[in-house]
Amino acid sequence: MNLKNCVQLITYADSMGGDLRALDALLAGPLDGLFGGVHILPFFPSSGDRGFAPITYREVEPRFGTWNDIRRLGARFDLVADLMVNHVSRRSATFQDFQRRGRRSPWADLFLTLDKVWPGGEPPAEDLARIALRRPIHPFADVTVEESGEVERVWATFGQRDWSEQIDLDVRSPLTWRWLTEELRLLRTKAIRMVRLDAVGYVIKKPGTSMFFVEPELYDFLDRVHAFAASVGLDLLPEVHAPFATQIKLARRGYWVYDFVLPLLVLHALQTGSSRKLRAHLAASPARQLTTLDCHDGIPVQPDLDGILEVHESRAVVDRLLARGANLNRLLHTRPGAGDFDAHQVNITYYSAVGADDDAYLAARAIQLFAPGIPQVYYTGLLAGENDHAAVQAAGEGRAINRHNYTRAEID
Repeated sequence: MNLKNCVQLITYADSMGGDLRALDALLAGPLDGLFGGVHILPFFPSSGDRGFAPITYREVEPRFGTWNDIRRLGARFDLVADLMVNHVSRRSATFQDFQRRGRRSPWADLFLTLDKVWPGGEPPAEDLARIALRRPIHPFADVTVEESGEVERVWATFGQRDWSEQIDLDVRSPLTWRWLTEELRLLRTKAIRMVRLDAVGYVIKKPGTSMFFVEPELYDFLDRVHAFAASVGLDLLPEVHAPFATQIKLARRGYWVYDFVLPLLVLHALQTGSSRKLRAHLAASPARQLTTLDCHDGIPVQPDLDGILEVHESRAVVDRLLARGANLNRLLHTRPGAGDFDAHQVNITYYSAVGADDDAYLAARAIQLFAPGIPQVYYTGLLAGENDHAAVQAAGEGRAINRHNYTRAEID
C-alpha cells in the first residue's frame, strides 16, 4: 500500500479535546487540510505506560470512543496504530490465565519463561552482563502460580526496578504467531493503514547477545511479519532506537523507518550555527522514512546519534536542554567511548527546546518538512506547547512534560 505523501499528526486519543470525536471535529474544523495521516497513540484498554501495556486489541478504550470513531477517521486519513509486538499487559486475559494455571494454561507458550532461553532457566553471569537493559538489575519478573504456588520467571523488558506491567511475548512460539496475525488482520478491518511495531528491537532473546536487534534473527521475524501484513494490506513501521546505520539496513530491506537522528541534529545546528553534520545526514537519509522532531517519548540521543555527533557535541546540546527545563531518560548499560554520558532520551517539548524562540522553531519545522520522507508532527509541537512540569509531578513520569492534554478551549 502507498501512504499519502502528506504531513501526519501524532496524538493520543484524548489529548486534543478529550476523545476521538473531539479529535475528528478538530480535523474537520480548524485543522482541516493540514494532515493526510494520523498516528493515534495506543487507544486500546491498557493497564499502564499510557496505553503501551495493552490488555486487549479487540476494543477501543471506552473513554476514548468506539471502533466507529476509528473507522470515521480512517475514511479520511492514513491511520497509524501501535502494536506492542514485544509484550502485553500483565492484566491481559492471556497472562491472567497463565498466572492462575501456570504451564497448564492454554496460553502458557505465549510467554517467555527463562528455560526457553537458557537450559534450566539460569542465565550465566556473562550473559546477564551483555543485556541491553531497560530496567535496573535485570529484565525478568517472578510470577507465583495461584494453583500450584510455583514461581515462574518470565521475561519483562520494560518496567520499574521491582515491577513490570508489561510481560514479554515469545515470538518463536506458533501460538504467538497466531495471536499476532489475528491482531494485524483485525486492525486492517478497522481502517488502519500502517502498524507501528513498538519495541520490535527487543523481541529476539538469544544467549550471548545484548538481546537487542539480534541479527539475522530479527530480520527473519520482520520479514515474516512484513509478508503477512502486506497480504492483508498493511504497511509496517518498525520502531527501533539504534545507530543510524541500522535504520539504513532496514530501509534497504524495504521497510519504512524513523529518522530519530533529526531532532537532536537540528538542535545542534541551531545551537552551534553549523549545518555541516545536518546537511551530511540529510544527504544520506532514505526517502522511505518518517521524520519527527518530537513524539510521546523524549528526543533521542544515544544510541541514535552514535557515529554522527561526538559525545561532547551531544552533551553540549543535552546540557542546554536541561537548562531549559528538560529531564532525562538514562541508559542502564555501559557503552564504549561514552564515559559517564548516559543520556538516552531528553524529555522536553520542542518549543521549549528551542527556548520558545518562534524563529528558531519555525526554522526547525521547515527543515523537517523539507527533509526526505513523510513528516510527523506531534500534537504539542503543533500547538507550540511548553514544558508541563505540573504533569511530571502529578504522574511521577518524566515524559509527562510533553504529554499535556489540551481542552478544546485551550486549542481554540
